[in-house]
Formats: sequence, structure tokens, C-alpha cells
Amino acid sequence: MTYQQALDYLYERLPVFHISGGDAYKPGLDNTIRLLNALGNPEKKFRSIHIAGTNGKGSVSHFLAAVFQKAGFRTGLYTSPHLVEFGERIRINGSMIEQFYVVEFVSTHKQLIEDVQPSFFELTMAMAFTYFAQQEIEMAIIETGLGGRLDSTNIILPELSVITNIGLDHTEFLGDTLQKIAVEKAGIIKQGVPVVVGEVVNETGEVFHSRARELSSKLIIASESYPVHLKAIEKGKLSFIYDNKVLHSGLTGIYQLKNLSTVLASIDQLRLQGYKLSENAVAEGLSEVSRITGLRGRWEELKEAPLLIADTGHNVQGFTAIVQQLELYADRPIRILIGMVNDKDIAGVLALLPTRARYYFTNAQVKRALPANELQGLASAYGLKGESFNTVAEALTTVQAEASVDDLILITGSNFIVGEALSLI
Repeated sequence: MTYQQALDYLYERLPVFHISGGDAYKPGLDNTIRLLNALGNPEKKFRSIHIAGTNGKGSVSHFLAAVFQKAGFRTGLYTSPHLVEFGERIRINGSMIEQFYVVEFVSTHKQLIEDVQPSFFELTMAMAFTYFAQQEIEMAIIETGLGGRLDSTNIILPELSVITNIGLDHTEFLGDTLQKIAVEKAGIIKQGVPVVVGEVVNETGEVFHSRARELSSKLIIASESYPVHLKAIEKGKLSFIYDNKVLHSGLTGIYQLKNLSTVLASIDQLRLQGYKLSENAVAEGLSEVSRITGLRGRWEELKEAPLLIADTGHNVQGFTAIVQQLELYADRPIRILIGMVNDKDIAGVLALLPTRARYYFTNAQVKRALPANELQGLASAYGLKGESFNTVAEALTTVQAEASVDDLILITGSNFIVGEALSLI
């Protein structure tokens, strides 16, 4: 079996949520327990930090992984989905899982896969945990897939639980109110394990306070106790002020300020538990996060003239932050290459977007993609003008040909759009 054959088997044999949507969602831990028991319970052989949230959990995961790496820990990182390459999901010290290991794991455990019938996410999580255990990592940063309480990653007993924020996303699975979604995310809180929550609103605050009291878990609200303030964005860095010190972030989206507050609160709690995370490790980890961990697609500057940006924002909460960022470029013509999947609040997103921009509507080559011409039709009701393209490649070629050196081009709308664009650029 070759590496490509192993991946083809995983995609064809197992339901994949990020491609097919709800048909692939398998809530509950039954499959996870069966898989991990058969694999010798690798999740019990390393320490971990568990991260959930509607937006920001990927950035927070990578920030923390970068800090642990700079502090000298052999660090595992499990996130999803990937943008370009499957191996992005499973990393140790920034390096993607070896292709031969993926082949070996699939070949060795093919009968187990046939017997358990796991989802793609459940199986890749089991692969990651087995890999981490065999590689004897010292800390694993584990990002939930969807929700928290019933997410397959909720099998771990972490050193720290982190919940970035709550927004209305995946409402068909998690509930149609912020309170209901908060209950699902709060499901990762464990007995006696500290929990950092990035921010709360009226509907979610009591959910977290109640759950933390019930489980005797120390609760820290990062936005209240660890405020950070923007200083400047220049030369590919975001400078911010925390505790009267200036620090730098390698991720330059203004929305990262909330994530940085969550990261700093998490670091403080980990230090209280005895983890030696020096000031230098923190400063270097935050500043060099993309280089250290390989993170892509978070307000990522790909070219300078015209300024080409990729951002994986894909829901109302994410686009609220994107529109805020675009306000910094009021002096530039803006061109937006956008495609979305059909199970998001598309109307909510379109209502936020600036009418002054020129749009290039497209669709990724996945089952869940909303056809470009349908997205264009919906957008016209909100005064958004542009053309539709059948492929990301067509849209990208056209927008780059039409843009002048002073323009800003934003590629956004879904992980798939950004992933396809990154593979072309």
C-alpha cells in the first residue's frame, strides 16, 4: 500500500465530515473507546491540553504548541481539518506525521477499521494518539473536532481544558442557542482540572461557572483577567501590550488579540502546575508561531503587491473579525475571492461584507460546497457585485490578473477555498 492508497482508503472507506457534512458526524465515544482499547489506550501515555471553541481553537492550539516547543518539550499537535496535506493534522515539534507511519497504521489495523466502522475523524485521532505515544512526546495539544461533550477527543484527561469562545455554528448538532452550544463545549471540563474560557456573554457565563463549580474545577475567564491591547501591525507582526510589556504575534489578525489573551491565561495556569515556560519561550513561540508549527491561513500574507491575504473565516463570528480587519485598509481597493459550504449561515455572512469590494465567487471541489452561481445570486441581494467561477483556480487567475499593485486581495469563506488556493500559489 502506498501513501496515496492509504489516504484514498481513509477517504473512501470512512465518512469524512469536512467533505460530506452531517452524514459523517458520529456523536459519542463508543467507537473511540473500542478503537483505543484495541490499540492499548495510547491516550493514557502522554500529558495533554484539550481545546474547544467555535472560533480560535486552531490558533490557540498552535500558539501553545509553539510555546511548549520553544520551552524544550517534545510536543504533539492534533488539529483539523487540514488545508493542503493530510499530515498537517498530526505533528510533532512542527513536523508532519511521516507518510510511512500512515501507511503502516492503516495496513496494520485494517481489520480493526472494518470491524469498528469509525468516522474519518475518529480513526485519524486514534492514529495521532498512537503515534504520540510511540514517539514518547511530553505534551500533546489536542483540538476538538466538533463540539466537546460528545467529541471523540473527549476521551482524554488533560492537564488543562481551554474553551476559546462560543458562537452559533454547527447548530444542527450542537443546539440553536449560545447557551445550548456552551453546554456542549463545557463538556470537556473535567473533575478538578482547571479550565480557561476565552470570553463569555450573558448566555454562556453561567453555563461555565455552574459546570466548573459542579466539577470543582478552577475557572479563569481570560478576557477579564488577562487583557491585551493592540499596539501596531507592521512588518508581518502584530504587536500588543500585556502586563506593561510589548509582545509580538506572528499571526496578524486583530481577532488574535482574544486568542492571545486565552493563551496567556493558559500559560499562567500551566506554570502554576509546575510547567517551566520561560518568558523567552513565550515571546519566541508567539512571535514565530507559523514557522515553528506550520500554521497557515490565519490572515496570512502571501504576496505584497498586490497584497494577497488568505483567511479561513467561515462563519458569522469569523467574518465579523475579518470585516473589522478590512477597515484598516480603507485606502485600498479590495477584491474578495470567496466560496462557502452549504451548511453555514450564508445570509449572515453576506450581510456583513463590504459593498465597496469586488467579488469573485467560486466553489471548492467538495460535496458541501455551495455552487458559485448560487452564492453570487444570494450575494446580489446584499449589494455585493462580482462574477462567479467554477473553480478556485479560475477565480484566482482572474483576480490576480485584474488587480493593481495597490489592491488587497482576500481569499476566504472556507478551509477548502483557502486550501485549494494555497496549493496553487
